[in-house]
Amino acid sequence: MGKVRSSEVRADHRTVVGMTVTLLDVPGLPEIPIYRQVSVATGSRLIHVAGQVAWDGGDFATQVEQAYLNVGTALAAAGATFADVVKLTAHVVDWKPALMPELLDGIARASARLGVTIAAPASLFGIVALDVPEHLVEVEAVAVLD
Repeated sequence: MGKVRSSEVRADHRTVVGMTVTLLDVPGLPEIPIYRQVSVATGSRLIHVAGQVAWDGGDFATQVEQAYLNVGTALAAAGATFADVVKLTAHVVDWKPALMPELLDGIARASARLGVTIAAPASLFGIVALDVPEHLVEVEAVAVLD
């Protein structure tokens, strides 16, 4: 996955029920194909989704997929979708760059099942362990509504 530097701001505007989230690629920052570097949101309600995991286990890609599906379920309970997400954070046990293809596969499978494009700004942290030894990944989200 190549990093490209852009010379002008590229913006993806999303309007959802009176609220707008604009995802930006900013000049001088790496352009990452799977997410945008910045989100700008207008609204008055913040939704914080606690870290979601795959309680049924599975390999790494399967756990990534289920964690993102669980985030989608949590968002829906609050009246939101991934279009309202302004920040995602993933915590991955024993992260190494060799896991990137499986991570991307899990996200792509979740995106396909949800019928969405997951592109909000995201951070990934490699960690030693999660609260349950079988959990390999945990994903949390922040969204804005209204």
